[in-house]
Amino acid sequence: MNELVAQISSGVDELTREFNIIVHNLANVSTVGYKRRCNAFAKSLMDQEPTAAASGEVSLNTTFDFSEGEMVRTGRSLDFALCGKGFFMVETPQGPLYTRNGIFHLNQNGQIVDSDGRIVAGEAGPISIPPNAGISQLSVSSDGNISVDGTSIGKFKLVDFKDGESELVAVGASCFQAPEGITAEPPENLIVKQGFQESSNVQMVEELVDMMMVSRLYEANVKFVSAQNDISKSIIDVAMG
Repeated sequence: MNELVAQISSGVDELTREFNIIVHNLANVSTVGYKRRCNAFAKSLMDQEPTAAASGEVSLNTTFDFSEGEMVRTGRSLDFALCGKGFFMVETPQGPLYTRNGIFHLNQNGQIVDSDGRIVAGEAGPISIPPNAGISQLSVSSDGNISVDGTSIGKFKLVDFKDGESELVAVGASCFQAPEGITAEPPENLIVKQGFQESSNVQMVEELVDMMMVSRLYEANVKFVSAQNDISKSIIDVAMG
């Protein structure tokens, strides 16, 4: 019985973790390019007998849903959305990061940067806008080629990880890092849309439904553990006379 209580207590910990994941998703429902975290622990519990579910036979892995969010037109020249599988690449001192958040700006040197001021990678290095060019003159083709008044000034470095996408590690601000051994490749059928943003792929109603399910399971498991502890205490009290 003590072993069963320990297993169910572990399940309570996993339900707490899943609840926090759902809260995090809901907090990012309006974050551009955000990809929802997924955890199937609660659903696995619902599909199994309580004792089997508590025995650790369910998957506890957290994954990401990389499906596309809705495309929202902004008309802003430095807003970009990606249609298809792939990412923009952002340069950092710790190495490249990968994102679907295409809200870009110009730094003091006229280079295209992300919202945190990090250089957005071009195929030939940083992409600089000529000092005499206005943002309204900037045009980006569907393959990521950037031109000003018809003159090419660079091209976004776009990448895909194909089957390795599931190995990417979230590092905040809608960015991911590729672990060692996971290689970026040229994307296939990836389209850049200028003047658009890709919204978060979080579906609020689905997250709220999952939250209620996790809450019910958490309450049921906590009550079970509490009841077993009360029984154990009563047995000890009787044994102690």
